[in-house]
Amino acid sequence: MKTLKSLWLQRLPFMLCALLILITQARCDLSLPGYTSSIVDTGIARGGIEESLPYMIPEEMYLELASECPEASEAYLPYDSQSSLCLERAEGLPLAKEGYYLKDGDFPAASEAITRIYAQSGESSPLEPRAAWILKCYTLLGADDRDIQMGYIISEGLKMLSLVFLSACLSVVLGYLSAYVGSSLSRDIRERLFKKVLSFSPAETDGFSVASLITRSTSDVQQVQMMTVMLMRMVSYAPIMAIGGTIKVFETAPSMWWVIGVGVLAIGIMLFTLMRLTMPRFRLLQKLIDNINRISRETLGGMMVIRAFGSEKRENERFKSANGELTSVSLFVNRVMGVMNPGMNLVMNGTTLLIVLAGARQIGRGLLQVGDMMAFITYSMQIISAFLTLGMISVSAPRALVSVGRIAGVLEAESSIKDGPEDFTPQRRGEVAFENVSFSYPQSPVKALSGISFRALPGTVTAVIGPTGSGKSTLANLLMRFYDVQQGRITIDGRDIRDFKLTTLRDIIGYVPQRSLLFSGTAGENIAFGLESYDEKRVRAAAADAQADRFISSMEEGYGAYIAQGGSNLSGGQKQRVAIARALAKRSPVYIFDDSFSALDLKTDLKVREAIAQRLSKSTVIIIAQRISTVMNCDNIIVLSGGKIAGMGRHRQLLETCPQYKEIALSQLSEKEL
Repeated sequence: MKTLKSLWLQRLPFMLCALLILITQARCDLSLPGYTSSIVDTGIARGGIEESLPYMIPEEMYLELASECPEASEAYLPYDSQSSLCLERAEGLPLAKEGYYLKDGDFPAASEAITRIYAQSGESSPLEPRAAWILKCYTLLGADDRDIQMGYIISEGLKMLSLVFLSACLSVVLGYLSAYVGSSLSRDIRERLFKKVLSFSPAETDGFSVASLITRSTSDVQQVQMMTVMLMRMVSYAPIMAIGGTIKVFETAPSMWWVIGVGVLAIGIMLFTLMRLTMPRFRLLQKLIDNINRISRETLGGMMVIRAFGSEKRENERFKSANGELTSVSLFVNRVMGVMNPGMNLVMNGTTLLIVLAGARQIGRGLLQVGDMMAFITYSMQIISAFLTLGMISVSAPRALVSVGRIAGVLEAESSIKDGPEDFTPQRRGEVAFENVSFSYPQSPVKALSGISFRALPGTVTAVIGPTGSGKSTLANLLMRFYDVQQGRITIDGRDIRDFKLTTLRDIIGYVPQRSLLFSGTAGENIAFGLESYDEKRVRAAAADAQADRFISSMEEGYGAYIAQGGSNLSGGQKQRVAIARALAKRSPVYIFDDSFSALDLKTDLKVREAIAQRLSKSTVIIIAQRISTVMNCDNIIVLSGGKIAGMGRHRQLLETCPQYKEIALSQLSEKEL
């Protein structure tokens, strides 16, 4: 989990920037209902009159005001063409010279006096009658009432439009920012996962399974990316809108807060129920995807075996069962999630209906205006939508959290094969020694090797032979440090291989695995796989020694011919020769050929071994083989049986002293050939 936290912390500045953008965007969105309310209540209902007192009044209206409210009339003075304040007040009023203008300092007292007069007259609301009176004042001074109304509506509309445009721009910027953070995070996670998996020994790879590692590197990373984008765009935005909307609701109509409470409570109950139903299924879903990937990988990789044994129907049933189980869980989750949208629509529409019913009563009593009720509905929808968003994320989050845990499990897994404490360059003589080596595979009660001791010297060829399961390939795995010995030690030039850096150890060993695995690319690129840069001379020389030059040159594009993934467009013998050439091109002091000649005919086998003997005359060569003809001329032959050394020596010596070796030899060659 520490690795994931560090990756998220690296993107903290971007997330803080996104938070600032969200706060600004929320303020824009929360301001829009207020402008809507102003347009309805002031622009439409009051004819665009937003002030509670006219800035200018004609003489006849002034006399009316003086008779009804002398206290308010004292706030007005006759028009004065020399007064800058008067000129400002009179702008747009062609008949202003016949009127009186309002002094700034006396506005509160005059407004309070007029409000008192309206209250005493029994008017239910002094605002609209006063607005009509103010509008009459302006029209008598030469103003156009339609211009006043439209001017106010257009002004407020432009403010709304500018906020909408700003919010849209911020949303675009936030979209780019969240996409960058999500994509870069998933890129870095995939890189860390790939690097970590490359450091795994076969024990860790088998523990996770290849199918699961692929799912964790693809599907799980995709879940984390989607959750990161949602976190930046929605998770942070929802609480801001919920808090801001709640504040606006209390400012607009505090007596109707209970409506919001009912809506939020209904959403909470629905989301809690959905989470209880879906969270366990989300955890199961990823495991079922792993299972589908595993079966698909096994089927595609073993297609020839399946066809050879006529097991298509059985494999189809196995896949059908796994696919049906995945489909069943997916359907359950989707059905439960499908209830969410109509349920939320019901809650939102029900809340709107409650607001209209409660708001209508308050409007009838003069305690609320139509525009305020519209704003209240909008704020309510924003609050409910915010909780809805949080709820949807809380339902989806468990799947992402499961993916985070699965990714963290890989990143935090410690490889059982670690670099040695020293970083040094060995003498590169290549003397290999096994000293009382014992080993058993993980979770296996039987020892694969027991008490193995031998020495392989530079300039010699050491062969290892024995029946299937005797531990021959295990020797190669231990020397390459795919696994570590449990007892004894393995040395190269007198140094324990556990003291080597892994890159150093594997750099001095040319390895040809039992399974000739090739990579997609050209033939030349496959042979040069272990080189720092492509060297055509070395590639061709290695191919010639491995007897691969003839068939490669016969291809239309020669060494530039395309090799399919796994070498599927080559025969078994061709793949083995390319794999041998790949090892020879390294020119290492130690070579391991793990049953690498089994697909070669005897003539080609002989030529390859002759070329190897000549080319690798100063190297330590270890050949693991099944055929007596491959090992009978080696300098030293080790016979394994049941994980132990049953005999060791040259060919003639073993025929006389080792029954197991003689049995293998006679099963393949006649006594005369031996």
